[in-house]
Amino acid sequence: MKKSILSAVLLALLATTASAQELQNDATAPLHLMTPAYKYAYGVPKAEDVKATMDRVKNYLEANTYTELGESGKMLRRGTFRLTSYEWGVTYSAMLQAGRLTGDASYTRYATERMLFLAEQAPKFKAWLDAGQDIDPLMHQVVKPEALDDAGAICAAMLKMKKLSETDKNIKMTKHQKQLVDEQIERYYDFIANKQYRYTDGQFARMRPVRNTVWLDDMFMGIPALAFHGDTDDALHQFYLFHDKMWVSEKNLYRHGWTPDDYHPSFFWGRANGWALLTACELLDCKENAMTKMFFKQHLNGLMPLQSHDGAWHQLLDRNDTYLETSCTAIYCYCIAHAINKGWIEPEPYIGQVLLAWNYVNAHINNIGQVEGTCVGTGLAFDPAFYAYRPVNNFAAHGYGPVIWAGAEIYRLITSHCIKMNDSAIHFYPEDPKTDEPIFYVK
Repeated sequence: MKKSILSAVLLALLATTASAQELQNDATAPLHLMTPAYKYAYGVPKAEDVKATMDRVKNYLEANTYTELGESGKMLRRGTFRLTSYEWGVTYSAMLQAGRLTGDASYTRYATERMLFLAEQAPKFKAWLDAGQDIDPLMHQVVKPEALDDAGAICAAMLKMKKLSETDKNIKMTKHQKQLVDEQIERYYDFIANKQYRYTDGQFARMRPVRNTVWLDDMFMGIPALAFHGDTDDALHQFYLFHDKMWVSEKNLYRHGWTPDDYHPSFFWGRANGWALLTACELLDCKENAMTKMFFKQHLNGLMPLQSHDGAWHQLLDRNDTYLETSCTAIYCYCIAHAINKGWIEPEPYIGQVLLAWNYVNAHINNIGQVEGTCVGTGLAFDPAFYAYRPVNNFAAHGYGPVIWAGAEIYRLITSHCIKMNDSAIHFYPEDPKTDEPIFYVK
């Protein structure tokens, strides 16, 4: 009896399925309009949804980073992230940009309050250090930087804050605060320009993992600060030195590391290539330069074909067997959207891929505003396993600034350009066709 009932149910289901397929076939329905099974959202996001994602991240950071000292008065109050790290220098720059592009002063305040706090605390921590006292290691980075990681990204952010304060009424600094910020900028800049170790040709280099190692990361850790400080000659010289050593023309990508040895293994780490692309953006923001713009476009030529169908790039860009990584995807998303918004590149054919990237990033912001899928801090190696097996963690600080930066530029992109779906795909139109019907545009 039970078998006969089950058979009847199965037959009914088969009949229903067959009937549905008969009703929707090539002769009766436009099958090309069927909904694809995208893993993540596809299409043009709403500006308010982009802003909501940014707000969720910003609110999380506000609740977990503090502008106060601990109970002893000798240490910064510890939050989830370090206010003095290069990752937070990226975050400060991103917040300033987000405030400018969205008109939301809370982003501007986030950055300025924390940078002013560091500048205001610096004199007494420096006095303690000069007197031979041990001080908070986080403030040691501020008052006596000993690496580009300590100085470059925050120096660039402070220089941007100083420049913006001339026109942005949301950046309020007293005369004394301006003086303290200037002193801190010069403390950082002095290290970058005069104390950072350099290779024999003058290029930024490190003594680890072996002597005279050049790290691609140091493009961003040092060059933008030089440029925003006004030392554009040294900034461009450094940029070209990095390009000469690190660029692999067959791939249109940068290798992560270089040593003076004859053999140069090339591992194309996603985030390091992000720092390189971001450096080109920063240089072009300071002063547009034909050579820098050419290198930027060549880099895009290498990166764009490597985007996965889900919108992200891999940890090792040219190795699909490594995981998809959020921070590099967010950096590329920002750089491409920024380049479109600045007119350095045409919107088509980049518009679809940049929104695909944002939709991936957006899907990796959880309900409390944490960025998921970001590779933790990474040194340099000459083997693929090192990169492929680097952990990911929601507390990896490297993802937060790039996400805010990307969101700000995507917000600007979709509010200042006509982007519509055409035949189920994303396209840019130089003029609004003012219709929801398919428009076939010929340039």
